[in-house]
Amino acid sequence: MDISSYVLLSHEQALRRRLDVTANNMANTSTVGFKREQPVFHEFVEQSGDPSVPSATTTSYVLDYGAIHDTSMGAFQATGNPLDVMIDGPGYLQVEAPGGGTAYTRAGFVKVLPSGDLAAAGGQRLLDATGKPINIPPDQLATLSIASDGSVSGAQGVLGRIALTVFADEAGVTPRGDGLMAGSGGRILSAAETKLTTGGVEGSNVQPIVETTAMVEILRSYQSSQRLSQAMDDLRKNAIDRLGRFT
Repeated sequence: MDISSYVLLSHEQALRRRLDVTANNMANTSTVGFKREQPVFHEFVEQSGDPSVPSATTTSYVLDYGAIHDTSMGAFQATGNPLDVMIDGPGYLQVEAPGGGTAYTRAGFVKVLPSGDLAAAGGQRLLDATGKPINIPPDQLATLSIASDGSVSGAQGVLGRIALTVFADEAGVTPRGDGLMAGSGGRILSAAETKLTTGGVEGSNVQPIVETTAMVEILRSYQSSQRLSQAMDDLRKNAIDRLGRFT
């Protein structure tokens, strides 16, 4: 293949990446706490070793740089469970990750495990500001409540506080593949900075119409790329035919 074919291939790979991300957004339209993603591409410029043609000394390719999250809030979805929480603003609930370590989520389904520990919907134990689980004594389950600052209280007072973690760079918060997020360098919010709304969860911020429009645009771009590729093939065939007449 010549350089033009490689450039087109680079473009089509970028379109494939956009399609994968858009399809994943569409698939998570109803996923609680999901944040839509958008791929980020950089221009990769290759320098030519032949300076005889100044206009052709550089070639630009598309480089997949990763994906960023749209941090806009999703809509509040009432669940009727007074323990469910929606994070009002930035931040993530920190949970005990399967296999050890800490993971993060914005899905605010909260339940009490048989052991008495507070946990997310998937059974991962919620952690407090010190990284420890929050345990609820059996005799206080009936009076359990969660305040807007994350404080978990029973009939005899505060039992702990659900910790929220924020990250300066959201690009460093990446999906783990199990419904949780991984991240490093986060900061735990103080009680004064924490804002939770109880009785419901945050819905996905994906807008189906926006994603459908994006998929149509990707398809049209791919079709244009294919037409250009076909036109280049036709030019090569014509050039070969003409050269063949002189041999």
